Amino acid sequence: MQHQAKQHQAKQHQEQLQVACAQINARLGDVEANLAHHLDVIHDARRRGVELLVFPELSLTGYGLGPRVLEVAMPSEDPRLIQLAKAAAGMQVIVGFVEEASPGEIYNALAILQDGRVAAVHRKLNLPTYGGLEEGKWFSHGSRLTEVPVRPGWSTTSMICADLWNPALVHAALLARPAVLCAPINSATGIVSEDFSNEDNWVLNVRFYAMTYGTPVLMANRYGAEGDSHFWGGSRILGPRGDTLAEAEDREMLIHAELSRTAIARARFELPTLRDADSPLIRELMAGYR
Repeated sequence: MQHQAKQHQAKQHQEQLQVACAQINARLGDVEANLAHHLDVIHDARRRGVELLVFPELSLTGYGLGPRVLEVAMPSEDPRLIQLAKAAAGMQVIVGFVEEASPGEIYNALAILQDGRVAAVHRKLNLPTYGGLEEGKWFSHGSRLTEVPVRPGWSTTSMICADLWNPALVHAALLARPAVLCAPINSATGIVSEDFSNEDNWVLNVRFYAMTYGTPVLMANRYGAEGDSHFWGGSRILGPRGDTLAEAEDREMLIHAELSRTAIARARFELPTLRDADSPLIRELMAGYR
């Protein structure tokens, strides 16, 4: 009986994943203050039993850095990232930072922290240069997708903000069939144009991907001011049918939800987008385009 109870407990552990998004603000260029804030949130998440925690894009630095990216850039082995990784023991924690890959080679990146180390780095693929966005002036383009196991039965892939506005990139990332899509963003009101509602259209964007691919989405946005910009929050955790499992209020806060492998399996079985992706045909159709 004791053996059966342990087997049942192990099966339940594999079936569920406790996830959270940290909707916080960042002090522009003040890595030390932001680091301390991250440590507080990580400790709070551990108390809640969180296994996967997602911070917003560039959460350690703030967004509107301009040429100051050189001042805050750090290599992936920076002691401050290792400090966060050690604090995150027992969790996978995704934080946004400016990565210095080599002198002058700077990326808008995510550090995926796990087991006391930087398990992986995802570099932003799609650098926006429209509206009030000018990342292409300061950052190099990433060129790889990133999938990282959380624990048996669960893995994540991460896309940074504008990565999710290139559907081909998201499709390519989800062909690996990760259990969860993590979406750290830095979205400010009116940054694209006066007529484009980030508040409405981000919800449409992530609900579409969650529902179409049967993949839960963790969207972590900032809340608060940076200069003249207002980051509107709206962080949310979506289930594999695009249903809202948790949604942040208009303030800094941690939101939490429980994900189910069974729910993911049913959603993907009923709408088999990944099964029927037909990648060879897509490659053939795209061969004539540049």
